[in-house]
Amino acid sequence: MPLTFDHSYARDLPGTFLAQTPARAPAPRLVVFNAALAESLALDLTQDDQTLANWLSGAVPMPGSQPIALAYAGHQFGGFSPQLGDGRAHLLGELVTPKGRFDLQLKGSGRTAFSRGGDGKAALGPMLREYLISQAMAALGVPTTRSLAVVATGEDILRDTGMVPGAVVARLAASHIRVGTFQFFAARNEIDQIKALVAYTIARHYPHLAPDDALGLFDAVTARQVDLIAQWMGVGFVHGVMNTDNMALSGETIDYGPCAFLDAYDPATVFSSIDRQGRYAFANQPLILAWNLSRLAQALLPLIDADEAKAVEIANARLDAIDPAFRQAWLEVMRRKLGIEGQDPADAALADDFCTAITGADWTLSFRSLAAAAEGRPEALLAQVSDPAPLRAWLTRWQARLGPDAPALIRSANPAVIPRNHLVEQALTAATHGEMGPFTALLAAVQDPFGPEHGREGFTLPAPSTFGPYVTFCGT
Repeated sequence: MPLTFDHSYARDLPGTFLAQTPARAPAPRLVVFNAALAESLALDLTQDDQTLANWLSGAVPMPGSQPIALAYAGHQFGGFSPQLGDGRAHLLGELVTPKGRFDLQLKGSGRTAFSRGGDGKAALGPMLREYLISQAMAALGVPTTRSLAVVATGEDILRDTGMVPGAVVARLAASHIRVGTFQFFAARNEIDQIKALVAYTIARHYPHLAPDDALGLFDAVTARQVDLIAQWMGVGFVHGVMNTDNMALSGETIDYGPCAFLDAYDPATVFSSIDRQGRYAFANQPLILAWNLSRLAQALLPLIDADEAKAVEIANARLDAIDPAFRQAWLEVMRRKLGIEGQDPADAALADDFCTAITGADWTLSFRSLAAAAEGRPEALLAQVSDPAPLRAWLTRWQARLGPDAPALIRSANPAVIPRNHLVEQALTAATHGEMGPFTALLAAVQDPFGPEHGREGFTLPAPSTFGPYVTFCGT
């Protein structure tokens, strides 16, 4: 179908954005284009590569687009900034497709009024990271924003490592409404704006609710976020920057900055160079989920009840329910990963004890090896750990919970291939120097995560010991 833009966010929510024009890339070049995504949404993007590069870098206005930069606030590593906003992104509008309405946003497309001294640009490596990891997450079945394309801008930009190629990623999202969007207006005590934002968010994402049902919205967002973080944890994903401006009310994963996947399992794992206190460590993600949602509840208090004390009481009851809700969602994820069906009161201990037994072992390989263990071949699993005795004892308990379909269930729930950190770095380094082969090969592998290991061993094994501690960067 022809491209059809709508601009309901700008039309319905004045005061939540500023009209801004993307920077004109001097020599845009299409690096990678997600033709399968465009086809799945029936988007007519059959233009030549140069036209697509011009449109998806912002060098030439896309027909029907009306670029804006969104305003929002956010708690960043616990500190509140009352005004953040899109400092290097431009929302072109909402593409109306047979599959729904999707924001089309350019990231790395130049300065806006919210840039706060930044250059508004992005480097090729981090933009390819977003494309790669979002494709992997989609293949893993984790709700995520999607990358439509990465376009090299034809200019070099300055980063800590020196001059690097600039790029723009074109991102599709159910929306870019964040917890920080609500905080922006709550900090200004603009209650009418919060009411309008509640009604808009409900209409766009939770149409079964009444337009003024702020508490219902909170409950619905909580349910989606609980499921999302449980799924992150299941695949060993560490977001790295779970600020309130990076929690989308749609329930999608948004912002693939300093993210990475576990190799060896350690609950305290941190990858982000700027998370020096471990606030967003792997095991802390459920805690930050609740903390971020408490900030949303705080913003919604005037709409929950006119009596502030009663509103606080209602909100606190909802917040107290997040931990048991997450625990239940996590247990369901673990049941699938362990290949057990039905429910047993001992399942929670079984899941926890397995995680304890594989501490220090490779997260992905340990779970994948359970399939062979269910078939009576536990050697590969036991080889993952330095002391196999606790794992042997655990296996006896686990096998008593298995049905005949356990091996197939395990293989369908546990990927053989994830974006291994050392392979991601190799691919991005090569791409930055003009060689796309490693990126293309890794992209193909992560888009088939549950396929057989045979013939793909180079993508299934952990990093060599010489790889060392992995540190990720935002790229700003």
